Amino acid sequence: MIPPGVPIVTAAQMRAAEEVAFRREPQEAVMERAGAAVAREAARFAHGDPILVLAGPGNNGGDAYVAARLLKAAGHDVAVAACGEPGTPLARVMLERWGGEVASLYQARPRPVLIDGLFGTGVTRPLERGIAPVFAELVNAARFSLAIDLPSGLATDSGADLGAPRGISATLALAALKPAHLLDAGLERCGKVLLADIGIAVESHWRRVSRPQLKAPGARAHKYSRGLVVVVEGDMPGAARLAAHAAMAGGAGYTILACADGSSGGPDALVRHRVSNGDDLADFLTETRIGAVVVGPGLGRDRRAEGLLKAALGANLPLILDGDACTLLGKSAAAWLQRRTAATWLTPHSGEFDRMFESEGDKITRTLTAAADSRATVIHKGADTVIATPRGEVRVLAQASSWLSTAGTGDVLAGTLAAQVASGNKNAAEAAVWLHARAARLAGPAFIADALPMHLPPAISECL
Repeated sequence: MIPPGVPIVTAAQMRAAEEVAFRREPQEAVMERAGAAVAREAARFAHGDPILVLAGPGNNGGDAYVAARLLKAAGHDVAVAACGEPGTPLARVMLERWGGEVASLYQARPRPVLIDGLFGTGVTRPLERGIAPVFAELVNAARFSLAIDLPSGLATDSGADLGAPRGISATLALAALKPAHLLDAGLERCGKVLLADIGIAVESHWRRVSRPQLKAPGARAHKYSRGLVVVVEGDMPGAARLAAHAAMAGGAGYTILACADGSSGGPDALVRHRVSNGDDLADFLTETRIGAVVVGPGLGRDRRAEGLLKAALGANLPLILDGDACTLLGKSAAAWLQRRTAATWLTPHSGEFDRMFESEGDKITRTLTAAADSRATVIHKGADTVIATPRGEVRVLAQASSWLSTAGTGDVLAGTLAAQVASGNKNAAEAAVWLHARAARLAGPAFIADALPMHLPPAISECL
């Protein structure tokens, strides 16, 4: 299991951390520790089966030669294949220490256990055409395959597919997580991600989402002190009710649905306040006890929706913008949000994000740029959810339940976030994303969004 709060670093940040470490001790010692960590994990899963170690020309190959030597010394049946001669002095040293035969990658025969040490951190171009199919065939033939740091053929900083095969069983991240462990193709190509401490100190403002530490209400708590959430209803009332239900189940003390007709539906504890248009909403949002406002779930895109959105933007209250609100803002999002003095959170999926922001690069970089430009905390949803703040902090949640891919679950996230914001949680976005993902796991397969809020209280109980 990877400990909570593990840093995420780019290839450049990892190289910088390594350079600092190498000023304290020889690079050779660090490589020996890395290779030993690989050997330990491989031995744990090998169960005595023959092992094939693939070594590349760089220091990833050096780690592979160390692992091969240690596994052989421990009595394992080890064969080594390489895609060329070592290209670094230290990799050449480790090849000499291995001392055994080294076959060409193209001559390698499949074995039950495979260690991938071809190309690790820093890869920026696709695998050569000749290497990719041979590598994929060896992976597919293995019962268990372990990648050193990253599977060969993944772009370190983006997780883009550069020829990485499917079927890698596990990846042993060295010293820290890399974006590719959590983003894009890495979600499917890394297998189970493990982490090895190899004695390199790594610091970063980017981290994996971890379980929040929450507190139960105090003895003197009341509905207002626990947080008052207002959810604005639009053309699709069910979406707003989902968000409101999630706010209630997510810990808010008081939840109000600002609606046009006072219609029924949803929990009896949900209070309704009639709001006909943007002017009505603007008047209502002068209530100073409101701790968070949610606008966007099922809002619609007509003139009334525009009026409601403008009223919410003009209120000096913490604001969560989701769904149609993101689409209505469009490319003017940054300009509108920069005018606000109160805190803002955006919760777009990829389509909504693209309608608001024009940026290039990997998902983390794009989300950071959006957060800086809009001065809002951005929760860029997806199988790889990226949270970025205007201060440059990043949290990433990967491998959330794929059953979240159903209508309404984003509305539940917006309501969960509102509850955390209204309660005063300084890490509201991270807490909401974790609780939302955990509730989905507790819900099991094939749930509908209506069922998701009922699993928020058990998720919260795990954080107390």
